[in-house]
Amino acid sequence: MQVDWKPYAAGLAAEATHPGSRWWEPLNATPRHVFVPRWYTAGAGGWTCVDGPADERAWVEAAFTDATLVTRVGAVHSDDVPGGHLVTGRPTSSSTLPGLVVSMLEHARVAPGDRLLDLATGSGYSAALACHLLGDEQVTTMDIDSYLTGAAAERLDYIGHRPQVVTGDAAGPLPGVFDRIVSMVSMPRIPATWLQALPTGGRLVTTIAETGLIITADKTRDGGATGRVEWDRAAFMATRTGSDYPGLLDGLFATASEDEGKVGLSPFPVLDVMRAWEVRSMLTLAAPGIEHRTGTSDDGSRMTWMLHPDGSWARARTAHGERTATVHQGGPRRLYDLLDDIRRRWLERGELPVHGAKVTITPEGNTTLTRDGWTATF
Repeated sequence: MQVDWKPYAAGLAAEATHPGSRWWEPLNATPRHVFVPRWYTAGAGGWTCVDGPADERAWVEAAFTDATLVTRVGAVHSDDVPGGHLVTGRPTSSSTLPGLVVSMLEHARVAPGDRLLDLATGSGYSAALACHLLGDEQVTTMDIDSYLTGAAAERLDYIGHRPQVVTGDAAGPLPGVFDRIVSMVSMPRIPATWLQALPTGGRLVTTIAETGLIITADKTRDGGATGRVEWDRAAFMATRTGSDYPGLLDGLFATASEDEGKVGLSPFPVLDVMRAWEVRSMLTLAAPGIEHRTGTSDDGSRMTWMLHPDGSWARARTAHGERTATVHQGGPRRLYDLLDDIRRRWLERGELPVHGAKVTITPEGNTTLTRDGWTATF
């Protein structure tokens, strides 16, 4: 490479952390571009592959920006297609923005001597940072995708790191005992196998799928764990078991767009729930598996749809200049009523209880969040 990447790495360290952080030097010393030779950028027609070596300056500028670089869309990895190639689908792997990687490791309170399990290897960059701080022998990284683990192992070896790299399901048995488990993939629940792989006092850190919630918890003597929902927020891609995620609820969306259903009036205007982190988190906990879509009608009215695998659906519309929403709902439960209840709670109390909630996890992985009279279990 003709372009000197080290000044870019120094800029990334300054952007993603601070000189007093133990992660300052790993960020400075790790050549992120090695882990992302190609990536995808989003456009109107889908995702276009960018070939890094074709423009080295653009490559290092992208690699050392505190941003997520998508490396896999559907079943197609960016390594397998030429620059300029267009693919469609949902992202299924990425090199997560370094600032978030460091934040998750900081929540784990990782220190020299700890045995770390880095779940969701992805590009291998998070494992490289951990190896720089802890030493290769203290780091295990694991991903369900054998191509990802193979490519990451090669790239880690290229820059001189040889952690244990394992192909396996994050929800299944884990390859050892670890003082810290840090998940760079969102989980629908805490697997019991995580608790079995932690000694008493060991810590787990994860995000909950389709929420903005970071959970930290320390293992207790009874085999469970206690902790809290952190006050900051994060979202990763959800864990998967196959080469791609299951299909979206397109058939139900067609129903929700056409059926009259039960008609009512919400006192609140249409909300883009995907941009409202706390509301989205509360709603996901109340109705796991819920999907959201937004749009604009022909007359410019704001619209939103809520869909659930149990067949429940809701459609809402706020006309231009209005402060309420006309709501149509169908199926076994009223999804929009759940949303309105959450918004009323926020108006009455000035906050939602989900961030800062106490976390209690049983040895079987059943997790309960509690705060200010509110409880959710998953």
